[in-house]
Amino acid sequence: MSIIISTDNSKLNIDFIHQFLTNTYWAKGRTKQEVQTSIEHCLNFGVYLNGEQIGFARLLTDYTVFAYLMDVFIIEKYQGNGYAKELIKAIVAHAELQKVHRWMLATKDAHGLYKQFGFEELPNPNMMMTKWT
Repeated sequence: MSIIISTDNSKLNIDFIHQFLTNTYWAKGRTKQEVQTSIEHCLNFGVYLNGEQIGFARLLTDYTVFAYLMDVFIIEKYQGNGYAKELIKAIVAHAELQKVHRWMLATKDAHGLYKQFGFEELPNPNMMMTKWT
């Protein structure tokens, strides 16, 4: 079965995305309004199989210098079919993102997936800083 990957926000199922994200290690407890606001300010990728949304990813970007990949998922029922790989391939090949020089993401357990697309550990993590509130 082939999937459809779309950047059309009107197709996104916000309830579905929120339900999944609020149970993840990286977005546990995120409110539906927070999910909605984050979607409104990003380039979003919905993943659909037979008209049903089965995955999602969003990219915070200026389309030139920087892109931060977040909230990437395929629901468990459809994992192991290569759909996450197709999603990342579609994101990095997206026409509007070809001038982006620096891509970043954070993951606890999907390093193997992202390495296939040129992502690597920070060469000098001491240069990076973070602020949590």
